[in-house]
Amino acid sequence: MTPISSKSGQCFGPAWLLLAALLLGAATATVAAAQNEAVTQQQSLRTEADLVKLDVSVLDRHGNFVGGLLQSQFRVLDGALDQPIVAFAPVEAPAQVLVMVETSPAVYLIRNEHVTAAYALLQGLAPDDAVALVAYDQTPRGLLNFTTDKSALQSALGKLQYTIGMGQLNFYDSLSAVLDSLAPMSGKRAVVLLTTGLDSSPPERWDALVRKLRSSDVVVFSVGLGRSLMQKPTDKSKPKQKAAPATGGTDEFERADRALSALATMTGGRAYFPRSAKEFVPIYHEIASALRHQYILGIAPARDGQLHSLVVKVRDPAGQSEKRSAKEPKYRVLAREGYLAPEP
Repeated sequence: MTPISSKSGQCFGPAWLLLAALLLGAATATVAAAQNEAVTQQQSLRTEADLVKLDVSVLDRHGNFVGGLLQSQFRVLDGALDQPIVAFAPVEAPAQVLVMVETSPAVYLIRNEHVTAAYALLQGLAPDDAVALVAYDQTPRGLLNFTTDKSALQSALGKLQYTIGMGQLNFYDSLSAVLDSLAPMSGKRAVVLLTTGLDSSPPERWDALVRKLRSSDVVVFSVGLGRSLMQKPTDKSKPKQKAAPATGGTDEFERADRALSALATMTGGRAYFPRSAKEFVPIYHEIASALRHQYILGIAPARDGQLHSLVVKVRDPAGQSEKRSAKEPKYRVLAREGYLAPEP
């Protein structure tokens, strides 16, 4: 599929990212050497035909990245079976982050809250992380190509145009098109969704999207806007009360939330459902931390054409983190939950 084009007629593609990488490499010799080594490690894992690559983020109970972990502290389970980790690299390499924003009439009601808080995501990203912006309702629209200029994304977010009326929301197809545009790129790739998750397409579109994600290593972080929308007061002079959503009923929002959770979990990301404006900022800070710092694990794939469920676990130095407290877990591990094995 042709990459999603921006209004300038450019498109998201590897050529632009290569140019950005060359420019960023001029920062300092020491930093450049370290980043080149990390990227080389990561790309070697990605291109190795006999490996399943897992991008793993390990966060503490406060949402901060846990660094300094060793390969011996990780376990990868395929069902109940341990899978040997045959490749390992702690990577702090530039990320390519595509922000995908729903521009429906419903989201228009809370635009000031979530768009303003989205600036926290920009503040949390590193200077050499590249960002891009896509808006969608019936179709996706590329508004900003990948750039390390975070002020460009801030400006683009402030100029979002929202639809009016009761137009269709083709969320699944729009995300599918975005994944196609990211497919030729190498390195760390993530999509941050700012959306209600509502979709008016047939059920088979969901199945097609899931199949595509199972075959991809793009990480999805979902920020569900439905709950904050339902909490928005109708009049600031009155006590807070639930406002009727501009589109979709309560049951539809609940189904959408489940879909957003599934999309994030299956890719190794996380879904967030803020209920108020103050919850957006810590969410975006945590996403930025998870994107920047990762461990790359490689396991040998099965060759049976089946879907394999994976669980990544982390031991602390004493080997005791398998027994987690239900109330206060030591680590939060974000990793894709499975892969589609090649045919025999």
